[in-house]
Amino acid sequence: MNTPVNDVNTPVKKQIHLAAHFPGVNATTVWADPRSRSQIDFSSFEHLARTAERGLFDFFFLAEGLRLREHKGRVHDLDVVGRPESITVLNALAAVTERLGLAATVNATFNEPYELARRLGTLDHLSGGRAAWNVVTSSDAFTGENFRRGGYLDRADRYTRAAEFVATARELWDSWDGGDAPLPFAHTGRHFDVSGEFGVRRSPQGHPVVIQAGDSDEGREFAASAADIIFTRHGTLEAGREFYADVKRRLVAYGRRPGDLKIMPGVTLVLGDTAAEAQEKAAEVRRLQVSPQNAILALEQVWGRDLSAYDPDGPLPDIDPDPESHLVQGRVRIGDPLVVAAKWRALAAAKGLSIRQTVIETTGRQSFIGTPQSVAAELDEFVQTDAADGFILIPHLTPGGLDDFVERVVPLLQERGSFRTRYEGTTLRDHLGLPRPVAPSASADAPARGTRAGAVKG
Repeated sequence: MNTPVNDVNTPVKKQIHLAAHFPGVNATTVWADPRSRSQIDFSSFEHLARTAERGLFDFFFLAEGLRLREHKGRVHDLDVVGRPESITVLNALAAVTERLGLAATVNATFNEPYELARRLGTLDHLSGGRAAWNVVTSSDAFTGENFRRGGYLDRADRYTRAAEFVATARELWDSWDGGDAPLPFAHTGRHFDVSGEFGVRRSPQGHPVVIQAGDSDEGREFAASAADIIFTRHGTLEAGREFYADVKRRLVAYGRRPGDLKIMPGVTLVLGDTAAEAQEKAAEVRRLQVSPQNAILALEQVWGRDLSAYDPDGPLPDIDPDPESHLVQGRVRIGDPLVVAAKWRALAAAKGLSIRQTVIETTGRQSFIGTPQSVAAELDEFVQTDAADGFILIPHLTPGGLDDFVERVVPLLQERGSFRTRYEGTTLRDHLGLPRPVAPSASADAPARGTRAGAVKG
């Protein structure tokens, strides 16, 4: 365990980093709850962001997809129709928040470095240094149909393009080194060939914070080389410690220190006044998340077949999945369908589970269930024993799903000495304890500052 010390060599507790995730395409949201509100109205984004800032969170994390998913040729029932574009929403949130970081999910497969670097740099300026970019990739031709280039990239090419994309964006941000005009830039690589002058001056953070969501070996390596935060699914203590140690070890190869990359698993939680009440509420949440209809949808995603004739309260199908199916579009299958189906059948047989019960048992579930005191203790244990640096909280209700956590758990984390009682800095890098990147010095043959036509003043 890496325990920090203060100036008099007295051990101090690691500080927990927290983020609020505004769900996108998912099976987490409980739509049937009467407290569930709009996923597209600005008031919903504002409510969750203000709650997170009241709780002194590091950042607000906005998910996004580039195409509405389809199921049997129709828009998937669990998709969100009409969701505004992420960076535009965050620019609006910058006006109603003061310290909260603002993270946008933006795809590196179907965007270009110059334009995205410009938009993120603008957000960093308008927010006073609070911008972050969650780098995601896409390998499916279905999403690619929305773009002129179309098609898709092989899995390996997705990451090489993403790595070059991030490196190119950083070159653009570094082309301003604090003077009144940018340095010329030129980048020639496998995926991008761009040159010119960058139109947005260096932002308050130097670079927006870069987040990488990925648990695969390629994702871990990419995060170790290029990311400031890695968003992972490893929610158990043992798996978290293993993942944490593996990713932190990889940093050395890139000349980075353990603190240069924050590991923040996405987690859910259910609070109750007693442990029994919390467990009862959690079970009800799972039943609402996996309705009979949703159980069949989840089954069809694995089997790749129309299973609408099956009873959700009956046994799993005795037919095998179709590995070549295109029944579901825009969602990546999790693992080999034949292997997943075999595991589900073994579990159902061992426990006597129906289709719906099997889906409840095997799909996402609450990570932390208990009283505010027990949840605070568990979160603290994860961080203090190097299973995580913090957490990205994914509520099952929009937009009020984190209200109780902020009111009941955050004060307990503060009492434990594991969480801030006020913001110490103004930028997201300040909140995360990350250094501000230093721009390379101007080259000797670069034109003098302020002599270029159109140089920015003031």
